Amino acid sequence: MADQRNGAAKAAGGYTIDMGNFIKRLKAFYGHWKEHRVDMWTGSDAIAVATPPASEDLRYLKSSALNIWLLGYEFPETIMVFTSKQIHFLCSQKKANLLETLKQSARDAVGADVVMHVKAKNDDGTAAMDEMLRVVRAQSKSDNPVLGYIAREAPEGKLLETWVERLKASSIQLGDITNGFSELFSVKDETELTCVKKAAYLTSSVMKNFVVPKLEKIIDEEVKVSHSSLMDDTEKTILEPIKVKVKLKPENVDICYPPIFQSGGEFDLKPSATSNDENLYYESTSVIICALSSRYNSYCSNVARTFLIDGNPIQSKAYEVLLKAQDAAIASLKPGNKVSAAYQAAVSVVEKEAPEFMSNLTKSAGTGIGLEFRESGLSLNAKNDRILKAGMVFNVSLGFQNLQAQTKNPKTQKFSLLLADTVIISEKSPEVLTAPCSKAVKDVSYSFNDEEEEEVRPKRKAEANSVEALPSKATLRSDHQEMSKEELRKQHQAELARQKNEETARRLAGVGSGSGDGRGHMKASWELTAYKNVNDIPQAKELVIQVDQKHEAILLPIYGSMVPFHISTVKSVNSNQDNRTCTIRIIFNVPGAPFAPAPDPNSLRNQTAIHLKEITFRSKDPRHSSEVVQLIKTLRRQVASRESEKAERATLIARSVDPPAFRGRGRKLPGTLEAHANGFRYSTSRPDERVDIMYGNIKHAFFQPAEKEMITLLHFHLHNHIMVGNKKTKDVQFYVEVMEVERERKNRINMEFQNFVNKVHDHWGQPQFKGLDLEFDQPLRELGFHGVPHKASAFIIPTPSCLVELIETPFLVITLSEIEIVNLERVGFGQKNFDMAIVFKDFKKDVLRIDSIPSTSLDSIKEWLDTTDIKYYESRLNLNWRPILKTITDDPEKFIEDGGWEFLNMEASDSDSENSEESDQGYEPSDAEPESASEEENEDSESLVESDEEEEEQDSEQDSEEEKGKTWEELEREASNADREKGDESDSEDERRRRKKVKVMGKSRLPERSLPTNAKRPKMR
Repeated sequence: MADQRNGAAKAAGGYTIDMGNFIKRLKAFYGHWKEHRVDMWTGSDAIAVATPPASEDLRYLKSSALNIWLLGYEFPETIMVFTSKQIHFLCSQKKANLLETLKQSARDAVGADVVMHVKAKNDDGTAAMDEMLRVVRAQSKSDNPVLGYIAREAPEGKLLETWVERLKASSIQLGDITNGFSELFSVKDETELTCVKKAAYLTSSVMKNFVVPKLEKIIDEEVKVSHSSLMDDTEKTILEPIKVKVKLKPENVDICYPPIFQSGGEFDLKPSATSNDENLYYESTSVIICALSSRYNSYCSNVARTFLIDGNPIQSKAYEVLLKAQDAAIASLKPGNKVSAAYQAAVSVVEKEAPEFMSNLTKSAGTGIGLEFRESGLSLNAKNDRILKAGMVFNVSLGFQNLQAQTKNPKTQKFSLLLADTVIISEKSPEVLTAPCSKAVKDVSYSFNDEEEEEVRPKRKAEANSVEALPSKATLRSDHQEMSKEELRKQHQAELARQKNEETARRLAGVGSGSGDGRGHMKASWELTAYKNVNDIPQAKELVIQVDQKHEAILLPIYGSMVPFHISTVKSVNSNQDNRTCTIRIIFNVPGAPFAPAPDPNSLRNQTAIHLKEITFRSKDPRHSSEVVQLIKTLRRQVASRESEKAERATLIARSVDPPAFRGRGRKLPGTLEAHANGFRYSTSRPDERVDIMYGNIKHAFFQPAEKEMITLLHFHLHNHIMVGNKKTKDVQFYVEVMEVERERKNRINMEFQNFVNKVHDHWGQPQFKGLDLEFDQPLRELGFHGVPHKASAFIIPTPSCLVELIETPFLVITLSEIEIVNLERVGFGQKNFDMAIVFKDFKKDVLRIDSIPSTSLDSIKEWLDTTDIKYYESRLNLNWRPILKTITDDPEKFIEDGGWEFLNMEASDSDSENSEESDQGYEPSDAEPESASEEENEDSESLVESDEEEEEQDSEQDSEEEKGKTWEELEREASNADREKGDESDSEDERRRRKKVKVMGKSRLPERSLPTNAKRPKMR
């Protein structure tokens, strides 16, 4: 059998032929042959198709296409002869065993008997060939029978060469039936269209989620990469779809041609073009053309995009005209129109918009596409009078070849443009399958000029404006409207700033506000016992600080006696060495300290207790001092981690039985979700595997139907963790995978989920649930934006009460009411991306970052934040938030006196030129890479072990922050000194910009395996 390159796909247990497809398509074949015997099939009395030996080369043959279309696989070195009464196969024994299964189906479909001619290993097959030719003569109604064959396919291999010789030696007349097969394959059925859609989805995903981000990274980092290297990397990605999160089986996937990358003035717009070994050229006014394709089950798809780097007016105009022309060509692909209408529509646009480019326009607007990359007879040129039909698929490819850019650089003087998309003709309007890969001007035009060139760029823009000559009144009116809208937003934000500072001041002034900087669970002092009696205290040989690991205590020499302190009473410890003297400073947790836990009513009995707040020791033995400090820190971290885990486990929902141990890969478990009187129950096929979610533990519930995603889901974000097997989590999701191409099934599943949600809503409307305030939120997709909340890019969507990302793991669920302020960072400098830092009202929580948000989303995010009454600020750099929050919590009064959050107000800082630098230095904006939220302690999707490790890291970092104990003024002085040592700030900014690059990952989801027809059961993750 042929390998996957030639269409064979091995099923479990061997090869099987889909009898339903075979019967349906055999009927279509014989019906078309009978109806168009004279005009399409050259009056053939019989049809012979000979398939050559398997080959590793990429090739497109009508004989192979017929094999795959009719039988599902390619049968190399096989000869098929179709007559009105019989179907003859000449092949090896192995193939004959599989083809024998067709006998009954062929008889039922068209009344033809299947006759097998088995070719032995050393047999040349001439006897069987003569027998088949004899049958053709015998069954023909004519004395001069005509045998149809594919004339354009040259014989390959000994078997086919012998067959051609026998044909020529016979008296049978031969006729070319290429047009008949071209017409037969032109209209695709639903199964074929599904394969095309899957191929197109893979193609556009690779372009969008691999090629475009890779090009951006190469240009940003100024890396030298050859076209051929890009071709190899892209081909590997196509052949491994999981790299772009497309879950198609690799054995069903192939390329149609090696990916094409062209730049530097040398362009060839044919699919037969190759990617040379020259490096990618991306200097100003350069053009990059990328074309790639993929096959799924041998059905082809194609996409091509052109990227403009600092394009000049001629290039921009040419691209806009080409885009309009291609859109016009696509729009003309309607049933009943002539094939030539597509190219004529494109020509009309070019002649109207830019007649000077007409001579450079490609001679066709593409070709039909399917089992063959270029289907003969379906070229979208000006002379093709065939009629378009619903179900046809076209590769609409249009370009300009060798335009003049009027630049002095020889590598940019000539440029070409190319756009290509895979399009299905439907009864209503054409369906562009590769549309997810944007070709809009704003998405393919890049400006990568360095900052030192910014003075030149306004001149270039002025030249562009002089060419287009836009009316000045319209421009001024638009600017005025935008300014008015911005002013309204600024006024509202100013009022929000006042309200936010007042609210923060009240919260910081209150004891036990939940805004502390301590971590973990801290017991009251009277609950801590290191030694039950004095006799348990170890005897000290000398008066030095000792650490008792067994009893979790430290022994401090005070007035000649060793005084024990439980390690949990220690807040921080640090050491400083000055000349030959080492100082150890120990700070204790005491009631009444800023942001300490609220006093327990039972503590009234200890009103007369005396608390030690701080103690300092001096030593001449720096080695011992260092060891002691390290031992205290290690013991404190271990105890804090243990107590934190106990506290978290105490919040888990109690169960009457132990949680079942789930088996299954990746925690994706198919089962059934049921709504009961007091909660949800998810059950799998195993009776001992289930998950219960109580309504009282649900903090947020979300319903997200499948639109552009591959899953329909219900997601629950909980108040308290639950255990699923040996994992604790606050996020549980139930979903069903759907295919984008299976629209009817997708709509049905969305409706089933919606009906379930409606019934649950009715149940939650009962009086006993009113206090829980439960309701399913549905993400507002139109407000969504792309960003990197963890380690991969995702599409983040607001809901009425949250900001969520529920497709990629780990999930993101941010409650809007818990947000203190939002700081938009790296805004300005002409950058393509910015970051969002979300500060929570609970200052114990680390700031959550969403990185690499496209700058095109900035205005819409501002508008959304403003309408939800969230105060936002903007900054030009990334801020180091941990020391900022510690400074605030250490001295909240100073923070309020200095204007609260207004230190983030970039406009206010700019207006005060004398104090702006001081203000920035006080909060130490960091050029280091921002800390990812995925590394923080509150990643609920991870195991307890991982959470513990993260907690330890954070405790360690907290220790280092607490050890410093520096005042606001000290921080300002250190920042000023650090800036003077660094020198020119632009260097550090350049370093930061080089380090921080956009990393885009696809967000689409396809099923790991083909879905069964009855796959309705949701899965949990």
